[in-house]
Amino acid sequence: MSSERIVYPFAAIVGQTELKLALLLNAINPQIGGLLIRGPKGTGKSTSVRALADLLPEIAVVKGCKFNCSPVDPTNMCYVCLSSYQQNEDLPIEKRKMKVITLPIGATEDRVIGSLDIERAIKVGVRALEPGILAAANQNILYIDEVNLLPDHITDIILDVAASGWNIVERESISVGHPSRFILIGTMNPEEGELRPQLLDRFSLHISIQELLDEKQRVEIVKNNLWFGEAPLDFINNYQNQQYSLQQKILKARDSLNKITVSDQILEIIVNACIELNIDGHRPDIVTARSAKTLAAFEERREVSVDTLLKVAKMAIGFRTRRSGFEEPATADEVDDAFQNAISLFEPK
Repeated sequence: MSSERIVYPFAAIVGQTELKLALLLNAINPQIGGLLIRGPKGTGKSTSVRALADLLPEIAVVKGCKFNCSPVDPTNMCYVCLSSYQQNEDLPIEKRKMKVITLPIGATEDRVIGSLDIERAIKVGVRALEPGILAAANQNILYIDEVNLLPDHITDIILDVAASGWNIVERESISVGHPSRFILIGTMNPEEGELRPQLLDRFSLHISIQELLDEKQRVEIVKNNLWFGEAPLDFINNYQNQQYSLQQKILKARDSLNKITVSDQILEIIVNACIELNIDGHRPDIVTARSAKTLAAFEERREVSVDTLLKVAKMAIGFRTRRSGFEEPATADEVDDAFQNAISLFEPK
């Protein structure tokens, strides 16, 4: 546990099972592509995101690099670090705790992607780039609160970088870039407006949460928050073992992820369900398969089962555009029915 900050423990979050699962899946496998959390204020959206960062293991970065480059992965290096790496130079390594990089609502394009001095760029290339939020986000969590209130062009930029893992800054025919791989998490209150369907569809997983109505859970939330407010270190220490166990499960799942098998039958179930629902594009199929594989790793399975698939189907398929946006997104019941129908195709007659 970091001594530099006091963060509410992830293991202490009451209820919101689907939300916690979606966050953990992205933590295990950032290739899933991020998460959009919909829900009214006061339901713990921001608390959950910040708690996730404190749960995750440290990252290795090139010491002194302003783009948080990886010291061992050449695909996650800026041109300067990559040049040193290719010349077999030792890159200085620094271990850091993962951070939540918050995108301010009023952030300008230069603040997000970075600003470029044209004259210096001609001479020194990427060194002339003054890093922005997307540089700080590399290997961290990029958190966008009230993402539905962001200007569309800023949202487009972030989603493009999230998909490619690379931030390109172009000014007057000069182009420089740096890696920017992050866990993308957005939150929004639907009462304050919706995202455009085209932007909504770019988030890989979607969760809709509500305030808890169970009396015992609400009492536990009040007790926990009183304890955390009055004696935060004691409260954190109380959950230290649970936090450690979760950390170990995440690390173990990351290590086993590439060993999980996804049968053709599971893939055919996914594809058939998406076809029945008239889901646009192939991204939902891929996200569903990738999320199911990640959950299988977290559950310490060897392959994706139907039960595992059904646990991620709604969060991967819900809110997706259908028939190029002319049809409303599928409801949870419609998603469930489509997958049950697809599963029935493979049951013995």
